[in-house]
Amino acid sequence: MSEFPDSASSPPSTVPVPPKRGTALRHRLAELRGPVPAKAMDARSLAALAVNPGCGRRALLDGAGVDKGAVAERLGAPAVSGQSQFAIVRGHAFEARVKRDGGAELLRLAHERLDPSAPVPGPDTARMPPLSAADGQEARVARTALALREAAASPGVWTLLDHPMLSLDVAGTPAFLEPDAVVVHPDGRWSVVEIKSFPMIDGSAEPAKVGAAARQAAVYVLALERVAARLDPAPEVDHRALLVCPKDFSNLPAAAPVDLRKQLSVTRRQLARLTRVEEIAAVLPEGATFDAEQSPGSLGAAVEAVPAAYAPECLSACELAFHCRARAREQGAVTAIGRSVRGELGGLTTVDAVLAAAAGQAGDPADPTVAALRRAAALRDEALGAVPGPARGSVLC
Repeated sequence: MSEFPDSASSPPSTVPVPPKRGTALRHRLAELRGPVPAKAMDARSLAALAVNPGCGRRALLDGAGVDKGAVAERLGAPAVSGQSQFAIVRGHAFEARVKRDGGAELLRLAHERLDPSAPVPGPDTARMPPLSAADGQEARVARTALALREAAASPGVWTLLDHPMLSLDVAGTPAFLEPDAVVVHPDGRWSVVEIKSFPMIDGSAEPAKVGAAARQAAVYVLALERVAARLDPAPEVDHRALLVCPKDFSNLPAAAPVDLRKQLSVTRRQLARLTRVEEIAAVLPEGATFDAEQSPGSLGAAVEAVPAAYAPECLSACELAFHCRARAREQGAVTAIGRSVRGELGGLTTVDAVLAAAAGQAGDPADPTVAALRRAAALRDEALGAVPGPARGSVLC
């Protein structure tokens, strides 16, 4: 009997096998991105995306791995934000100091600040498994999951994972995340470590920077929870992150636990609200791409085909913010003033509509928002009318 199938008795099928949903989506996103490598979505961009879940433009461009900075440059509205080279070099040097000698100093800080009742980490009670993989991000994700599984099966030992690779599904596309470190406690608990170069003076750091670090750490915790859910029993993922910063004005490390419960709740809810990427991509015209090498007109048309939700907070978090701000101002959108103002104005979405309602030229007088605007306009006119001429000009200034 032949070991090969009989082609006469098994005619080949003429019906093509449809691609899997994940494969088809990746192909679609690659078409939108154009002939350039994908830009990885990191925890910083994910945290910013979760803060503004209604922005389909950012969700699609980040999901497709588009370089938004290059797009903004091509559209004539380049981003001016970014970390200085000096700060990057200083941050790398500080992280290397914290992790030297097999992460002994970092494990000491984790023991002191997160788990003082656990055994003291030492040569016999601490390990740092290798996480390198030559087959790309997915292989590194698998290697990290294996190291976490092995650590969970080794009670009584501290384990430090240096730059593990995690994945998280965001709006139907995988995002690969690389925290500074993850510590596995002797009792099996997992904790995220964030190493930052801004100083911790007298035991506290700048609240805005701590808040940004907490939002990033919350994304890592969500990704760790996904890994833990696949183990039986599932290890506990600590809702606290260990923030490590330079102490005062030195290069010595100091650490403090940061409670992430609020950030976790917000990020989990906002990511769940994100519209799936394939639904956003469906509104694009045929042949549209975000390739920055095409003409500014074609690129601008593709960008404008995806709805955005601009807010002033975008200026510190998105490379396309200046372009979106210019468009919001051209349209007179009240979102350009701020989310709080937009929320107070209800169905009045443009500045012209607000001014017309305040002047009594439009709007339903029974609408509480319209009534409040007219009352405010009357009070303003009354106040300005009671001021003499020269002083009135100074009030307007």
